[in-house]
Amino acid sequence: MKGLSFLLSLATLTYDTLRFEYEDFPETKEPVWILGRKYSVFTEKEEILLDVTSRLWFTYRKNFPAIGGTGPTSDTGWGCMLRCGQMIFAQALVCRHLGRDWRWIKGKRQTDNYFNVLNAFIDKKDSYYSIHQIAQMGVGEGKSIGQWYGPNTVAQVLRKLATFDTWSSLAVHIAMDNTVVMEEIRRLCQSNMPCAGAAACSALESDVLYNGCPEDVGLRDRRSLWKPLVLLIPLRLGLTEINEAYIETLKHCFMMPQSLGVIGGKPNSAHYFIGYVGEELIYLDPHTTQPAVEPGDSGCLPDESFHCQHPPCRMSIAELDPSIAVGFFCNTEADFNDWCQQIKKLSLVRGALPMFELVERQPSHFSNPDVLNLTPAERLSQQCDSGF
Repeated sequence: MKGLSFLLSLATLTYDTLRFEYEDFPETKEPVWILGRKYSVFTEKEEILLDVTSRLWFTYRKNFPAIGGTGPTSDTGWGCMLRCGQMIFAQALVCRHLGRDWRWIKGKRQTDNYFNVLNAFIDKKDSYYSIHQIAQMGVGEGKSIGQWYGPNTVAQVLRKLATFDTWSSLAVHIAMDNTVVMEEIRRLCQSNMPCAGAAACSALESDVLYNGCPEDVGLRDRRSLWKPLVLLIPLRLGLTEINEAYIETLKHCFMMPQSLGVIGGKPNSAHYFIGYVGEELIYLDPHTTQPAVEPGDSGCLPDESFHCQHPPCRMSIAELDPSIAVGFFCNTEADFNDWCQQIKKLSLVRGALPMFELVERQPSHFSNPDVLNLTPAERLSQQCDSGF
């Protein structure tokens, strides 16, 4: 019996070792970029892995409460893009409430704000960005529960759900037609009213808790002159495969301090891309089914399964499906102005074809009646919403 246990332990050790060797970063002089941070493999490997581990990792889950009361109790096989949407939005909430330099360390007690962020994505119907909320809100975007999403659809759904998250009070903007209109974003972010309009106003006057937070937490932030911006830009970078002319521009997006990463992947297989090294993208993979998590006897939520504790996956940039959504977070107006300047400079880089246009005001062609008669989701779907 001891011999069998030893063999099983050896097999497990061998598997983990092989997995680590297979997925570990290559010994290269090329810098590793992770969401706006630059690292060296030779001198900062531990820092790279800690940064990756600190990202919230959402995967398939099983045995959660039925969606809609009678629907699926697992999202295995259909929820990968929904999970990627959760990951890119969770990164926005981490930047908003914890800061980009925050790190998760196994066994270390985390702050209440960390658990408030995590609770916003737990698999139950009343969490702001749960699989339940995303799947049910997607029905309004023409997606049945259990149907594959494209990056555009999940972006539209997250924008709608964010209006209920009065704790974070985010301004979520989805750039249409490969065009970012600065005037629209400033108008959205400089409004003094809460993001959710009248519904949020009444909520602010109540005594309820928002995702475990008292209603007065962050009230001063809500009334500030600039609401933190989550900018999602759905794009199609080719017909059936990515146009090589966009690759350098895509790389530069991961270099920007405002980067939230990219959601996309391969056909029928979505990933959350957080950086690159050389000609390879670095990503978190949601295609692992884990049991749904419930709070323990102490009321504390076990969180280890929400952090990827092995080296991340990599794939060639050339293998990327051309349908993606790029994300950025601008906590302040200065952050947004800096981002605009970086995008303008990027358009001057030789060999870097712009993925989208940055303009001050809405172009005249946006007033085309045929375009205006479509909903935002329909306009985006016509361009680039591949299913994953």
